[in-house]
This record gives sequence, C-alpha cells and structure tokens, in this order.
Amino acid sequence: MQGTLRLLSIVAGLLVATPILHAQPGSDAAGSDIIARGEYLARAGDCIACHTAPEGRPFAGGRAMKTPFGALYTSNITPDPATGIGRWSADDFYKTMHTGRFPDGGLLYPAMPFASYTKVTRADSDAIFAYLRSIPAVNQKNRNHELRFPYDNRELILGWRTLFFREGEFKNDPSKSAEWNRGAYLVEGLGHCGMCHSPINALGGSSQSDAFKGGLIPMQNWYAPSLTSNREAGLGDWSIKDITDLLQTGVSNRGVVFGPMAEVVHNSLQYLSDDDARAMAVYLKGIAEPSPKAPPVSSLPGTESSLLISLGKTVYDARCASCHGTNGEGRPPHWPPLANNQSINMASAVNPIRMVLNGGYPPGTKGNPRPYGMPPFAGLLSDNEIAAVVSYIRTSWGNRGTPVSAREANELRSAPLD
Repeated sequence: MQGTLRLLSIVAGLLVATPILHAQPGSDAAGSDIIARGEYLARAGDCIACHTAPEGRPFAGGRAMKTPFGALYTSNITPDPATGIGRWSADDFYKTMHTGRFPDGGLLYPAMPFASYTKVTRADSDAIFAYLRSIPAVNQKNRNHELRFPYDNRELILGWRTLFFREGEFKNDPSKSAEWNRGAYLVEGLGHCGMCHSPINALGGSSQSDAFKGGLIPMQNWYAPSLTSNREAGLGDWSIKDITDLLQTGVSNRGVVFGPMAEVVHNSLQYLSDDDARAMAVYLKGIAEPSPKAPPVSSLPGTESSLLISLGKTVYDARCASCHGTNGEGRPPHWPPLANNQSINMASAVNPIRMVLNGGYPPGTKGNPRPYGMPPFAGLLSDNEIAAVVSYIRTSWGNRGTPVSAREANELRSAPLD
C-alpha cells in the first residue's frame, strides 16, 4: 500500500507538471485517486475481517459473529445490486456509517462498530464507498441472524443506542498536535480499537468513561489489555518506535501480537503508512497512565502457591527456557522477554494460559514475512503443569502477576478458540 501511495504521489506530480492531464471532478484520474484512497481507508478500518467469511469471497459477508446473545452474520457489501450495496448512494453509505441505520431507516446491530464509524468524515466515507463500488460484485444473499429472544427484536436497539451511542464526526482537540489528533481519529474512529479494548457490560455496551480500559472479548476467550493502564499494555513506557513496530509488523523489542490482534495486524495495520502508524503510536502512548498500579495480592493459599512455583520452574526450564531465556530475558523481537512483560503481569491470566495451551504465531507481514511461533503444549502438559508454569512466569524475575489455578487452565483448555 505504501508503494501505491508513492505511485499516486508521482502521478499527482505529473498532473501538476502537465496541464493537459489535469483531473476534473468525475474524471477517470480523479476516480482512480479516490478509489485508491478508499482502499487504504478500508484496510485501516479492517472491513474485510468481518465482511469476509472463511473461504468466502471478499466483502461478500456471511461470517458468523458469535455474541453472548446469539450469532450475527455479516452483510454483503460488494456492489451487487440484488444482495449487496449496488443500489446504495454515497449518501446511503454515509448514513449507515454515521447513524447506524440502513438507508430505509432500519436499525443496525452494534456488532457493526457504528459507534466508532460515526466519527469518520464524509470525505473518508465517500472514498471507502467508491472503493467498495469498484470491487467485484458477488451475488450472495445475506444470512438471517440467529439471536435468542428477546434480542432478535431490533427495536430493543433503541434502548442500547440511548445508553451507549453518541452520533457525530470526530472533532480535533485544539490543545493537541495534528499528529496526536490524526492518531486519535484512527484509533477512536476507523480503527474502532475500543470495540475490543473496552470492557463490555451485560447489555453489550461500554461507557465512555471506560474507553480503552481493557476487557475479555466475548465468545473468543482472549483478553484485550487496557490501553490506558501501564499495568496492562504498558504503552506509556514504550518508545514510539516499539509501538509502531508492533502495529506494522506484529513484533517489537517489547512484545509480540497473537490471537485476534494478530489478525488485525495482518488484515489492517501492516498496510498503514509510516506517518499514520506513528500518529496512532503517539496517541496510544499519550493516553497511557505514567506508572503501574500497586502489585496485586495472590488469591491462592501460600502452601499451594509455593508448590505451583516449584513445579512451574521445573516445567519452564524443560519447555520454555531455550527460547525465552533462563531468566525470562527472551531474544527479541522473535522470542519476547517474559520478565517485566505487561501482558504477563495483567490481572487477567487468560492470554498467557491460552498461549501455553494453544501456542500461536504472530502475523506474517511485509515487515516480518517469516514469523517465529510458539508450539502448543495442551497435549504435553496437564492442567496442573499449565497452571504451574504460568504461575511461575507471572511471579518470577520481578513480575507482579498472581498465580493461577488448575481449574482456570482446565476451563480454557475446553474453551473454543474463536
């Protein structure tokens, strides 16, 4: 994508230098320019991740979105006139993005992140629409949602909107830099980062006061760390380069992405321009707290905790030390350090347990095309051993996490992977 943007810059220079080629509104050159911009913005918004089913055609919808209320199926947003958005106008598309309503006024379920997309500017919405109009049309009917009663009644969304939706485009903060504001626009708007990194309540909503404070991703059994607390993501202590490296390549000297975040990097963030990735990093570093909170207190009895740590060291030395180091120092960026690693220290132990059980790979990106991964140990280690090694990692080398129990390991062993 960066190559495409550089090419467009060259083309723009030629247009200035050669008057006969000046693009007028509606011309082919202007149309190509807005389509290319729309493709970039659609990647920044990660539209393909939800609107493409496994083994399905791009943007043809049909992907199941599992929620605590039942399954939602994403819609076809290709330009097919019968089953997609081929009969929509740019006004229709902006209305849907901005208000969370279909062109006929029908209510969208908030699994579509219109609470974030409402902040997208009209110009960016029009560019995304132009791009979607340019992709191959796919005739594929939208699948009916499978929601339990009473959540299958769309009128209930009116109550949800009253509590959790505030319509309106993003407004710059005049007290902040242009770079910070660009980052805020991408994080809060197109990137809809708050959809995962904010706690979700029983009604499927999140308050503005809890924005980016982290939470368990419903039905996926992964924990999205707080972006504001240095006790979790810890971005306040990271350099701008470390944050941009993580966003664009999936690995940095401070950490590696796995699980749902690996998909985000693969589908979306790796295609950001250097300027936009840096802007996001500046904003994310700016909203983080300056220092970690006090260490938590272990919830396990002292004797049980001591036994866990002893067994955990044995397992760690045999299974983990060859990559992550005897003292958790790691070999970054491919084998991240475990000592003083915020993702290990978080109050929730879901992610480290999942990683030991299921393993995983960071995404293959243009900046890291051959990523190193971690093998699964679910078939090699018992629940007690899983709990022990995670407890050892969370309490060693200056880490301040709490021990975990074999029951927690067992619950995640049998949990679905998505």
